[in-house]
Amino acid sequence: MLWDLASGEQKPPSQLEPKLHGEAIRSNNSKRILVPGPLIIGAGPSGLAIAACLKEKGVPSLILEKENCIASSWRMRTYERLKLHLPKHFCELPLMPFPPDFPVYPTKQQFISYLDSYIKHFSISPLFRMEVRKAEYDNNIDFWRINAGDDWEFISRWLVVATGENAEAMVPKITGMAEFKGRLLHTSCYKKGDDFSRERVLVVGCGNSGMEVCLDLCNNHAEASMVARDKLHILPREVLGVSTFGLSVWLLKWLPVRVADCLLLLCARLILGDTEKHGLKRPKIGPLELKNSTGKTPVLDIGALSKIKSGHIKVVPGINRFMDKGVEFVDGRQEEFDTIILATGYRSNVTSWLKEEEFFCKKNGFPRTPFPNSWRGKNGLYATGFTRRGLLGASIDAHRIAEDIACQWNSKTKHQPMEL
Repeated sequence: MLWDLASGEQKPPSQLEPKLHGEAIRSNNSKRILVPGPLIIGAGPSGLAIAACLKEKGVPSLILEKENCIASSWRMRTYERLKLHLPKHFCELPLMPFPPDFPVYPTKQQFISYLDSYIKHFSISPLFRMEVRKAEYDNNIDFWRINAGDDWEFISRWLVVATGENAEAMVPKITGMAEFKGRLLHTSCYKKGDDFSRERVLVVGCGNSGMEVCLDLCNNHAEASMVARDKLHILPREVLGVSTFGLSVWLLKWLPVRVADCLLLLCARLILGDTEKHGLKRPKIGPLELKNSTGKTPVLDIGALSKIKSGHIKVVPGINRFMDKGVEFVDGRQEEFDTIILATGYRSNVTSWLKEEEFFCKKNGFPRTPFPNSWRGKNGLYATGFTRRGLLGASIDAHRIAEDIACQWNSKTKHQPMEL
């Protein structure tokens, strides 16, 4: 239940939602709502996970979501062929496993259906179209004030930031980009390869998304080239039928990181061969050590490397500048393209609306303290989904945050409206 401070009445989110979403109802005055439990920003997997864990402990919560659906990034910004890169048991949210008939690597559509079932199972009802413009701690009342939507103000003792690492697309600034007359898009707008059949397509970026988009383009008769500016680790998705991620977890239980890295790279060399012969240079430090120190994830190969070896996907150097019909590479070579796709990743946008400077780093929008201590700040501020460890990290965060808030929860004092 929520306290509507204008009427002094308790109301469930479902009764407030028509007012929040109704096109005919407008007000010049702000509407103030006191949330008895935590306020969660973001209805992606991280936000849903913490809401479920809180509910299991008897703590009510409210989720604000800027889009009109849960898991908006999965629904609206991912390509159709996407599958989970890790086995499903590493990706399930707390308290509810995947259906047993799901494959080891569920598809995008299957994962979305799982999330839809998740909110029904735990009766989670986010408030949609509630983009947060500002969140700030009020020292006078020891509560958070959150301005969202159309002149709404939410007040809560606890604020959980669940907008995650991939809140908005990251578009690099490259000389001459505005001059290019062909199609230019970010992978967040890419859906399927047959939209580019018979085209010359340049994919800028060689991470998991860049590799997978190139493979999809190649399988749909596009002429794909991939910019490999940075060094990267490519690993097989499985080693002798065991997921590489699962193998990594097991190795780290018994061995130092550098020894585990040596074994993984040996497996990669035996299975994939020498990737440097194809223009894909490896970093000097191993994949696990690199992940721990920078958060950079190794590429798990699902078939793109064989297309690179056969010449169906061409690896090219970095871009020096755009031209009207293509690009000039850093080696001076010029080439024409019909479409350029930016597989340049995403970034956090927390610092654009959260008025706080101790917990989150202004530069990258991540908690300053690394995992596993990145989940709790001061004054009831929490963060989930910033571990650089995917869905597994979000689940770990959810359990810790719910346990911490549940210890503070007191039904005698947290359910009463306050005078503001």
